[in-house]
Amino acid sequence: MAEYDFNAPRLFIDAPLQAGARIALDRGQANYLLNVLRLKAGESVLIFNGQDGEWRAEVEVEGRKAAGLVCVELTRKQGGAPDIIYAFAPLKHARLDYMVQKAVEMGAGVLQPILTRRTQASRVNLERMRSNAVEAAEQCGILSIPEVREEVNLERFLKGLEKDRLVVFCDENAPVSNPVEALAKLGNNQAGLVVIVGPEGGFTDQERALVAAHERCVCVSLGPRILRADTAAVAALAIVQAVLGDWN
Repeated sequence: MAEYDFNAPRLFIDAPLQAGARIALDRGQANYLLNVLRLKAGESVLIFNGQDGEWRAEVEVEGRKAAGLVCVELTRKQGGAPDIIYAFAPLKHARLDYMVQKAVEMGAGVLQPILTRRTQASRVNLERMRSNAVEAAEQCGILSIPEVREEVNLERFLKGLEKDRLVVFCDENAPVSNPVEALAKLGNNQAGLVVIVGPEGGFTDQERALVAAHERCVCVSLGPRILRADTAAVAALAIVQAVLGDWN
């Protein structure tokens, strides 16, 4: 059973949290609490910063348009984020927003845009990505905000990976069509994972060879249908979490 309150408002706070700490809210957060949710002084909000766990805080009204919070009690201790790097070819606008949100919900610890030959969008709005990551964490009771990294060329990304990190390469040309079967052979509790999903047009043969050359790489198919990249993100991370990750 979930350990958090689904009904309580929840905010990400970019400040240290401890008992008695007073938090100044920005205009958008204050407006959300006072004018959208219509909270009154003394009512409770759950807050987190990705480092100090989740806290119950009480609203302090400081005028018609300003509000602050005071930390009252720790509700959940901070846990570690899953050691999963989600590496993906960037998409455009709304579809990228969706993919980022779902990757956060599925437990990605790092969001890594990678540039391939067939990547649709070569420039990524990192602030927008982070905002979407924060929103997903707020809504889904997640304590850790994934690290959002700058876009990097696929070859450079692969060269920077640890040799013992397992690469789960989502490729429609994988020799084993059943992804669960392909991953189950590896056992569970992998120390570190990277899940790679390519662009809409797929990887080139040269890019496939680069990924497959990694010391620990398993190629998986995502079934008999061709998936859009944002759908593939959800499918791939669900399979990985179920077989190798914290769903197991």
